[in-house]
Amino acid sequence: MNILILMIPASILLGVFFLGAFIWATKRGQFDDVVTPQYEILLEDKIIKDVNNEHKST
Repeated sequence: MNILILMIPASILLGVFFLGAFIWATKRGQFDDVVTPQYEILLEDKIIKDVNNEHKST
């Protein structure tokens, strides 16, 4: 039962820490663009293919 005296405040402090980290990341714009990164790899491949085609044609 004495362990509860330690574990309850520790878990509350841990929760407050993660809540603060989430709020900080949100204010810094960490979650502003969630769509573009998933398509970024596709765009990069297209750019590389276009550059390779230019080199082959010259």
